[in-house]
Amino acid sequence: MHSVDLEPLMAIILSLGIPIVAIIGGFISSIRKNQNETELRRLIIENQTDIETAKALIAEPDKKANKFGTLRGACVLLGIGLGALVNYLLNVTMVGPKGIYFWILLAFGVGLGLLVSFLVEMKLQKKMKNEE
Repeated sequence: MHSVDLEPLMAIILSLGIPIVAIIGGFISSIRKNQNETELRRLIIENQTDIETAKALIAEPDKKANKFGTLRGACVLLGIGLGALVNYLLNVTMVGPKGIYFWILLAFGVGLGLLVSFLVEMKLQKKMKNEE
């Protein structure tokens, strides 16, 4: 009796399945949003709501601009790079009984990157507030 290695099959299924589920989820979300907007407009017309209230209900909420998104992303990527460098220097591999250390060091690098990003954001926000 010979055993079948299921890892390649699972890798293919997951690598194809995740994007398909994401696309279907986005499509369903878009349809529901459109249905909700249509229902809201119908209710506004049926209840004969005044124009100002209708505009306030239909208007898209203002999204707060994220000024530090690029900084946060850059710090996370630098943290991942730092974690990978430490893994390389310590000769830690992903396989074997010590494979968990690879992911721990990588997660530590990401956490360190987020911490640096947070500290820099706080300093920049304080500086911007003082300039106003």
